[in-house]
Amino acid sequence: MDTKFFVDLEDLYGARNYHPLDVVLTKGKGIWVWDVEGNKYLDFLSSYSAVNQGHSHPRIVKTIISQAKQLTLTSRAFRNDQWPRLAKELCDLTGYEMVLPMNSGAEAVETALKAARMWGYKKKEIPLDKAEIIVCSNNFHGRTVTIISFSTDPSYKKDFGPHTPGFTVIPYGDLGALENAINPNTAAFLFEPIQAEAGIIVPPEGYLKRAKEICEKKNILFMADEIQTGLGRTGKLMACDYENVKPDVQILGKSLGGGCYPVSAVLSMREVLGLFTPGSHGSTFGGNPLACAVARESIRVIQEENLVDNCAEQGEYFLHELKKIQSRHIKETRGKGLLIGIELKPEAGGARPFCEALKEEGLLCKETHENVIRFAPPLVVKQKDLSWALKKIRKVFKKFE
Repeated sequence: MDTKFFVDLEDLYGARNYHPLDVVLTKGKGIWVWDVEGNKYLDFLSSYSAVNQGHSHPRIVKTIISQAKQLTLTSRAFRNDQWPRLAKELCDLTGYEMVLPMNSGAEAVETALKAARMWGYKKKEIPLDKAEIIVCSNNFHGRTVTIISFSTDPSYKKDFGPHTPGFTVIPYGDLGALENAINPNTAAFLFEPIQAEAGIIVPPEGYLKRAKEICEKKNILFMADEIQTGLGRTGKLMACDYENVKPDVQILGKSLGGGCYPVSAVLSMREVLGLFTPGSHGSTFGGNPLACAVARESIRVIQEENLVDNCAEQGEYFLHELKKIQSRHIKETRGKGLLIGIELKPEAGGARPFCEALKEEGLLCKETHENVIRFAPPLVVKQKDLSWALKKIRKVFKKFE
């Protein structure tokens, strides 16, 4: 059974809600993956930053096996011995007072939106059903009906209306627009510290710090979606740490599960998450013992293997070397840590052909917003691996010249 067999099988029976590269992976270890035909590739996407710790990290896999033999699911109808430990460890790590566990990133964003609205009604005394939340253009927070309702990408919204009201969209990185958008009914400002899906868009320096000050002055919640940027991806534990900013609400996911199990979480102070009461929100799988055991070990791996520091060091080297590449197709190379994008000029014909060519060279990455090649290898990557990747990237750009 070769690549074509599995591609045809998926196209016949699977809903086509993705446009993957035609590589069929069957094995992963560290930064490397293998396809069904035995070809070896360097993974430069990390499952959209969910595999920060590397594929099938032995410590995390061992934890999965051990916990799976012990207890996998209780629902929240009963307590288990893993969730309270994870909650404490997350609070100790981040300085927050409470955690609400979920599974996917989109679920965590939905949880944060509900928390913001409830805080607006119960604490800020916004008139019932009038709460508004400010978001940024080109945002990506998930694909539920409510989340796509405030997306500015028409392809996410088409055929899925009617859309959920209560959201105001402003340009990303525009402090004046933020100030002007706030009114007495504004409950929160939801943002990404770096817009990954939009093409690795880094806001102006000082933006996060000033935006937090504006939100504090106007008494609205400052909510950071760190699902993709958090837990080391940008060279800091959280991307907001670059400006020493602590959000009122922090949303985590992806690599919280170590690339092995879906885990997400919303963190905040008791004033916000303490408003939830039994029945007001929930998830059968949220906080399950298997997920929590995996998350606990995933966090320990990040800390004990110094992945944040390695990301900062390797990211600085990689970005510096990428910026040296001379090509008539490159408009800009940007990013932080190991979250890097090369934006191509429109006349380059899109990033997809470049990603396909890189695949043939043994390097797996993916286009985002058509004209951007996104590079995000696991945080365990070493300089020698990046040097190998740079040779392949230079070769592909030379080919397209």
